[in-house]
Amino acid sequence: MAKMKGGELIAEYLVKQKVPYVFGLCGHGNVGILDPLYEVRDKVKLVSPRHEQCAGHMADGYFRVKHQPVATLTSTGPGSANLVMSLATALADSSAFLAITSNVPTSQANRAPFQEIYKHNQSDFPSVLRPVVKRSFQPSRVDMLPLALRQSFDTMLTGRPGPVNLDVPYNVYQEEDDVEVPPASHLFGAHRPGASAADLAAAVELLANAKQPVLFIGQGATLAEAGPEIAALQKRLGMPVITSPNGMGCVPADDPLTLGFIGRNGAYAANQAGRHADLVITIGTRFDDRSSSSWYPGYSWNFPKSKLLHVDIDPQELGRNYLPTLGIIADAKVFAAQLLAAVIARRGLEAQRFAEWRAQVAGWQAEWEKHVRPHFTDVTTPLRPEYVVDALQQVLPEDAILTLDSGVHHNWFMQFWKPRRPQSMLNSWGFSSMGFGVCSVLGAKLAAPERPCISVCGDGGFSMTPYVVATAVEYDLPCIWVVWNNFAWGAIRDIQYGMFGGREHGTAFYRGQDRKQPYNPDFAAWSRACGADGVTITKSEDLRGALEQAIRNNHPCVLDVHVDAEVRPPSTGTWQLPPTPFKEPAYGKPWVA
Repeated sequence: MAKMKGGELIAEYLVKQKVPYVFGLCGHGNVGILDPLYEVRDKVKLVSPRHEQCAGHMADGYFRVKHQPVATLTSTGPGSANLVMSLATALADSSAFLAITSNVPTSQANRAPFQEIYKHNQSDFPSVLRPVVKRSFQPSRVDMLPLALRQSFDTMLTGRPGPVNLDVPYNVYQEEDDVEVPPASHLFGAHRPGASAADLAAAVELLANAKQPVLFIGQGATLAEAGPEIAALQKRLGMPVITSPNGMGCVPADDPLTLGFIGRNGAYAANQAGRHADLVITIGTRFDDRSSSSWYPGYSWNFPKSKLLHVDIDPQELGRNYLPTLGIIADAKVFAAQLLAAVIARRGLEAQRFAEWRAQVAGWQAEWEKHVRPHFTDVTTPLRPEYVVDALQQVLPEDAILTLDSGVHHNWFMQFWKPRRPQSMLNSWGFSSMGFGVCSVLGAKLAAPERPCISVCGDGGFSMTPYVVATAVEYDLPCIWVVWNNFAWGAIRDIQYGMFGGREHGTAFYRGQDRKQPYNPDFAAWSRACGADGVTITKSEDLRGALEQAIRNNHPCVLDVHVDAEVRPPSTGTWQLPPTPFKEPAYGKPWVA
């Protein structure tokens, strides 16, 4: 063993783990690791955005595209506290990165030095992060680092992935000890549990007795890269597939049996299929309130009337919201392959068995298309939301990656977007953090530099994180931001209008004391000031050409698109904020078996 500084050991382990990037900001607390990172700069590139929250969202976006973890680096105190948002976002959506935070020197612990949190325990910053990470490790000596590093990666990537915190005191970066770089951890997806023979037989029996089955897939299917197996199962059985936002792209979007999202802002056919299904096979989903119409029977699902086969790699999710008829702890890819093989071996389980059910689903789809499609070609000023979604769908190439922020624009894309590839529609779903889509597009671009990467974000979310454009110019990342500019916190304004008497207060952007003139900064001018391209779009006929030009230019660009705030996505399910009464669907009716 050779003497190594703690910072050198961390840098060398990142190299051994083939971590290509560290997204981080400097500070007095982590300056001791900057030289070791310099020494490995040809293998591990340090990218420094203008805010720590952005660093976390970038790492999150990188993992969602490539399923390979990277690291973040932040200083003590406020710098690391800025990571809370992005860590919570990653944890809620089962995304993984290593958050290396810094802490006060061990010799000064519990003496209230600069930026120490010491009220309950010395150097207590890990307590801030524990609710938003899978595990927090705090090695207080250099000889503790090898085990902490290996266990950090093992914890991140085993089972259901998630972010992990490595909290390092100042002095540990610079102190030396006789240590070795530990062995590399296993890669994500190396361990894939499957269903037992008994459970698989029970699953096939449920299918054999069903007349109207549906598949419901989510992030677990995306993380397992189970798309090919699920698509084959979909084709073999001719069975409709409903997706959560994070499951979109796993199965072909142009297949008429791919119904899209379910819930309040889901597609009508998806909610109808969920309501009328006699068997729901769910793989890697949580049945959260938005994809379950706040768990009201008959609005999206009909449990316990419908039978439920629930498959997840995380045992804590089985039965969390609906008691399954059969619960199976398994990797989505392994289980889908097992079920496909068992279905092929079982006589009578072919697509023709469910022909009548498919015809019923096709009728719902045709009804929905007739209702919504005419508005997709409306030419207006400002632009109709449907027109914006359709323009992006028509212009963006098949390999484009879309990152979406929290806001009313996300509801429109959940309802109508058809991703053509897995891992190409990145959403902040569980925690719904503003700024995720704005920032994660940078990480997506680094993960897939050959693919167009576009962030569709609200004017509110972009206003929170506009520094991303400067980072894109600094590191030559030709990302495109489509700012959905409706001069409001639109999603919340619509709730206020719909549930609180039609008033508006604190949910729209106005200029002047009379609060009558809509106001936003000139986002396109801001972009140009950063050295990027910037275009303001107020007419429908200008959007496609501007987007095509932005892609051709291959340069950072902001398209400030003025969208009609008075057109709202048609609800086909429901959603409740208790005790406020929930609303009936704007299109379609609930059905209880």
